[in-house]
Amino acid sequence: MARRLTLAVERFPIAGAFTISRGSRTEIAVVVATITDGDRIGRGECVPYPRYGESVESVSALIEGQAEAIASGIDRDALMARMKAGAARNALDCALFDLEAKLQGRPAWAIAGLPAPRPAITAYTLSLGTPESMGEAARTAAHRPLLKVKLGGDGDPERIAAVREGAPESRLIIDANEAWRPENVEANLAACLKAGVALIEQPLPADADSLLAEIAHPVPVCADESLHDRAGLDALAGRYDAINIKLDKTGGLTEAVLLAREARARGLSVMVGCMLGTSLGMAPAALLAEGADFVDLDGPLLLARDRDPPLRYEGSLMHPPTPELWG
Repeated sequence: MARRLTLAVERFPIAGAFTISRGSRTEIAVVVATITDGDRIGRGECVPYPRYGESVESVSALIEGQAEAIASGIDRDALMARMKAGAARNALDCALFDLEAKLQGRPAWAIAGLPAPRPAITAYTLSLGTPESMGEAARTAAHRPLLKVKLGGDGDPERIAAVREGAPESRLIIDANEAWRPENVEANLAACLKAGVALIEQPLPADADSLLAEIAHPVPVCADESLHDRAGLDALAGRYDAINIKLDKTGGLTEAVLLAREARARGLSVMVGCMLGTSLGMAPAALLAEGADFVDLDGPLLLARDRDPPLRYEGSLMHPPTPELWG
């Protein structure tokens, strides 16, 4: 019997609102690919991201366009050669990984050549707001050991100081989402140093980040929008100290594993991150958490409703996925 590909678009409400420099939203839309082989199924979730020219419609069409290849038994390596990195390939790659694990009776981490995953501390994200609102959010989350702080450009030193005052013991990751500019980047970097920030994500636009090679990095700087897969690593030299690996950018776990290895070989630190998705989207990325320098897989913690069964979180401690969820 040929394998069968089905597709579903699902929406999940966010707990409150999620705000970054590019806007605010109150729900997420995810695309789920399901591959059926006899009585076994594999699932993969992706999050189309407008920043990369993706929409639910375009990603769905790309996935559906692979139905014949899936029916013919295409494997993950052939899929990587056939499709560009991005959300659509991520859903299919993770569905094939999940199916492979189910058919072989082996965990996905073993198939990927990764160490057995253990519980890991994930960052918890604070949305962009006024210094006052972000300081209050930091106080509410001050019990969490690692916070990720969304910034927006002008006024960021005040936001950083307010968050540090609200959560004096937490490690901080700053995420500017490309909102800083040449005229304020060094002042913002200095504010991060003063606040004891551990890492700064994507301070400048991806197409205007060459300045990072010319200025000091008092705090390590991490590439997010500036890097999708291994093909982009050469361009980071001298500009970045770390990379944020997201499966929706790499086009799945298969490429993400290779990217992590190559990045470490080049001396780059590794963060494992995510788009705002459900536990099904986090589960494959959780396999990369073992050995990562930073883990930011808090998507389900920011939702009003998640999948059943979900990933298990104890505060900020994320447990590895069960086979019932994925892998």
